[in-house]
Amino acid sequence: MLRYRVAVPDTPTPQSVPEVRSAALSGSRSDVAAPSYDRAVLSPAILHIGVGGFHRAHLAVYIDNLCESGHTDWSIVGAGILPHDSRMAETLTNQDMLYSLVVRGADTTEVRIIGSLVDFIFAPEDLEPLVSKIADPSTQIVSLTITEGGYPIDDSTGTYTPDAPTATRHSAFGALAAGLERRRINASGPITILSCDNILSNGHAASTATLGTAERFYGAELARWITDNVSFPNSMVDRITPSTTDDDRTWISDEYGIIDGWPVITEPFLQWVVEDNFAGKRLPLEDLDVIVTHDVVPYEYMKLRLLNAGHSCLAYLSALEGTETVDGAMATPHIRSFLKAFLINEARPTVPSVPGIDLDDYIESLIERFSNPNIGDQIARLCLDGSAKFPKFLFPTIEAQLGADGPINLSALALAGWCQYLGGVDENGSAIDVSHDPMLEDAQRFAIASQQDPLAFLDFDAVFPTSLRSDPRLRSAFEAALSAIRERGVITAINEVLATS
Repeated sequence: MLRYRVAVPDTPTPQSVPEVRSAALSGSRSDVAAPSYDRAVLSPAILHIGVGGFHRAHLAVYIDNLCESGHTDWSIVGAGILPHDSRMAETLTNQDMLYSLVVRGADTTEVRIIGSLVDFIFAPEDLEPLVSKIADPSTQIVSLTITEGGYPIDDSTGTYTPDAPTATRHSAFGALAAGLERRRINASGPITILSCDNILSNGHAASTATLGTAERFYGAELARWITDNVSFPNSMVDRITPSTTDDDRTWISDEYGIIDGWPVITEPFLQWVVEDNFAGKRLPLEDLDVIVTHDVVPYEYMKLRLLNAGHSCLAYLSALEGTETVDGAMATPHIRSFLKAFLINEARPTVPSVPGIDLDDYIESLIERFSNPNIGDQIARLCLDGSAKFPKFLFPTIEAQLGADGPINLSALALAGWCQYLGGVDENGSAIDVSHDPMLEDAQRFAIASQQDPLAFLDFDAVFPTSLRSDPRLRSAFEAALSAIRERGVITAINEVLATS
């Protein structure tokens, strides 16, 4: 397997590698769990595209658990094709693919070394090593965490979009199509494409993107082969994983003697719901603590409309107040009350019954998870990609409530907070970094127009469908919310809406 080593600043020096291994693996601290299995004999059966914090706190942990239970036929080869993946490639390669997982509860902290990642392919220019690995008969699953914006699919129609920025040969789905074409030619056998992204029916989305890309670049014969030989199970994933900071690196070095260039900080909660639909070798799901089902959709509605929408709805309002962390936001009574009212009054009625889950208990668990003071989840992280997240997380709730003549004022306030946030200045006059949005130029153009006419923001037709931007109830609620934020501030705007909800 080829490894691409790229010189990147802020990565561990070679001298740090022995310290990572000796401090963790030699058991210098008995409370640090480390792999007890022989990593050298593991089969690299999973290729994962998009190795970030979430993957290393989620799927990689499940596979590490599998390895610890005695399975040697599963491990992960990570892959990155974007230039910024160079830092992850360098860090993990320098550390023999080992990294530390820090699980922080409200009252407890556990540190564990994860060993399920065994190699990394970094292919920012030449996709050949990645294509070759997809085509390799030993590869049974290609998994993905490429974010909502990585799928070349029209949000309103659910169809493949050939002119999307991610609909190119040099993209995740371009590499997939090339690898599957070679797999077809070489008769390398069936394979599973497993999306771990926060997208409703993510398996269907992966199927649409893969088939569209394959037919576009390789023709109908490959598309037919994919239909017959590739499965795309839907899945729902859940674990809050904030971005790693330099303070986290310093903390684990000072407290545990572990020098790790990229530790992962996460919460105790861990959930995975998987559709039992594997074309290649099947993961031994019965040995994993997962929910196996033939219908993932109810669980997806629960996660997207409650947790993900809840995050996005509190994020922009909190950013306008200059709040930096989610637990800091939850410590303010008006944000906490806003979130709870949104979840109970607006989002929950749109979520169907979920087998084995009490939605009231789930909402309470979200309040507790968001309030965890030891996670330090960044408000800035939650503000990334608003134009991609709101249509998937919040708009379905607004549409359902409009159809039922239900409440929408809290949702409208969240959208007004996003609009005001795009101005790039918080209520204290401090600059806000709003650069991380796939449609930033358009988003800011409509936000600027809203200074003269608040309703101009709803004309952002690349984000707001006609059904929303033309609805008189939403227009009225949004205009009132945006005016309240601008004239009286976030706290007053929230309290006014809560008083009438």
